[in-house]
Amino acid sequence: MKENIEKRVVGLFFLMLLIIIGVAWASIQNIERSKDKTDWVNHVHAVILEANIISSYLHAGDASMSQYLLTGDGRDQANYRTAYVAMTEQIEIAIALTRKDPSEEGQQNEFQKLKTLIIQHIEFTKNLVQARRLGGVEGARQAALAHPEGESTGDIDRLIASLNSLENGLLVKRDKESVLQAQNTKYVVWTGVIVNFGLLLFASVLIRDDLKARRIAASALEDANAQLEAKVQERTAELVKSNQALKKENLERRWSYQALDHQLRYSQLIVNSINEMVFVISKALNVSRVNPAVTHVTQWEPQDLVSQALDRVLQLPPDGPTNPIIAALNEGRELQERPASVLTKSGASIQVRFNLVPLRDADKVVGGVVTVRPWQGAPSKTG
Repeated sequence: MKENIEKRVVGLFFLMLLIIIGVAWASIQNIERSKDKTDWVNHVHAVILEANIISSYLHAGDASMSQYLLTGDGRDQANYRTAYVAMTEQIEIAIALTRKDPSEEGQQNEFQKLKTLIIQHIEFTKNLVQARRLGGVEGARQAALAHPEGESTGDIDRLIASLNSLENGLLVKRDKESVLQAQNTKYVVWTGVIVNFGLLLFASVLIRDDLKARRIAASALEDANAQLEAKVQERTAELVKSNQALKKENLERRWSYQALDHQLRYSQLIVNSINEMVFVISKALNVSRVNPAVTHVTQWEPQDLVSQALDRVLQLPPDGPTNPIIAALNEGRELQERPASVLTKSGASIQVRFNLVPLRDADKVVGGVVTVRPWQGAPSKTG
């Protein structure tokens, strides 16, 4: 009889263990799915944020461009150029975000449409600025009236609103799925608790009638505590090992940063030692860096030129409707021995020759290096 009771108690505990394992497994699966949904929700919020940032840069750039058309102030021109450049960078980031998830192919196509509209809008603003330069405020107004289709700000805003609406709809759908999943987890846990509680009551009746069953339960509890202690010690050893590996990784990373810093310092020394004037420019023709030779020849300080347009100091002769430097950067080709003139801070003009070498990040042209030297003599057809 006692052996039968012992077997029943062992069987009950074994059944309870299976139920606990099942509940734990189901809970872990639901937690993992919840984690995936949380990551996905964060991803969707990131996409929405990028879309809103694009809209902010668009309106900021349009406001500065409109102000420039009215006043002709170079600072407004620099502001809208900076805003448009940042806007194009953000649209690339948004496309990259949607490219990571195959389920967001529709959103990626919408962002590609948005990119096309933004490019058209920027081209239209370039036409307005060109008309402003040639015909003043009235010229810009006539250009705007002649090409009303260029005003794509409303189309861009509507497309961004559509994207936000689409993403918010996905968020609502995932939120409903998360609620249902949480309810299922709750039902599984409560079912397991209730079943185990019933089995525990039945086992307590058997244990009350048989002290041997209690001793078995006590022994099982001691075994469980021993296993838990062993797992704690094992986990502690793993954490110590992980901490040591992390320290080693941080040390290697610090050495890598120091090597990179030294390399940048050596590059700066090399550029500063060049006798010719050196301008490092962005693809939008904004100056990002100059060498001491520029200050020596033009008397412009670096802070007077950095983030300013290149044509503030380097004037190109008329060469068709397209700036040759912009054309070369767009095509990824070099320019050699092109004529130009350098404007000094005092207003003097120096005849020079310049070379252009595009700067690439992987296969994408992100800017260029312009080297300039004074020139005396007859023009030559090179480049």
